Amino acid sequence: MSTEAPPGDFHPRTAAARGLASCHSCGKVQPVTQQRCGRCDAKLHLRKPDSLQRTWALTVAAAILYIPANVYPVMRADRLGGAEENTILSGVVLFWEHKAYPIAIVVFTASVLIPILKLLAIVTLCLAARRCRRPRAMTRIYRMTELVGRWSMVDVFVVAILVAVVQLGSLMSIQPGPAALAFAGVVITTMLAAMSFDPRLLWDAAQDAPQHHE
Repeated sequence: MSTEAPPGDFHPRTAAARGLASCHSCGKVQPVTQQRCGRCDAKLHLRKPDSLQRTWALTVAAAILYIPANVYPVMRADRLGGAEENTILSGVVLFWEHKAYPIAIVVFTASVLIPILKLLAIVTLCLAARRCRRPRAMTRIYRMTELVGRWSMVDVFVVAILVAVVQLGSLMSIQPGPAALAFAGVVITTMLAAMSFDPRLLWDAAQDAPQHHE
């Protein structure tokens, strides 16, 4: 009869359990009792200080900014005959009506879908840091969240380029709307939230979680 534990129930001892800390500046692993990194003299911590608190605060701020980012116009076009304002969603609809389907899909994915998914992913990671039974899966979610977050800036880049290029005096000019600043805030705060989250907390929670045998 085999006494080997199932792969899903195996939780190896972490470096923190052995009193080892990875320097946040240079990455050198060394005893946390040294208090200072022997290579770069940075202060040693077993985990990022107040990681969950800072991540939650930044995530809540991003969720609040996401409302004006979608309600207010992201761009204003002044032309002969009047002015036209577009929100992110109305811009997507406009591209779709003009049969610019690839652009509409890219803008919707980068400016609407990715921020929502990123907020949900960060909330899921914060909850999993309290009690986690699938640390590998949660770590993959964390890596994806860090990878795709920067692509949310596509809408802000488009507005910035149009503002710089389309300045035709009395014929036509484009100005950024209040939503552009709010949307940039959403992207920045979600990126900072992902950076402040310490994924090693997932493995700590996995060690503390009760093991189940199938």
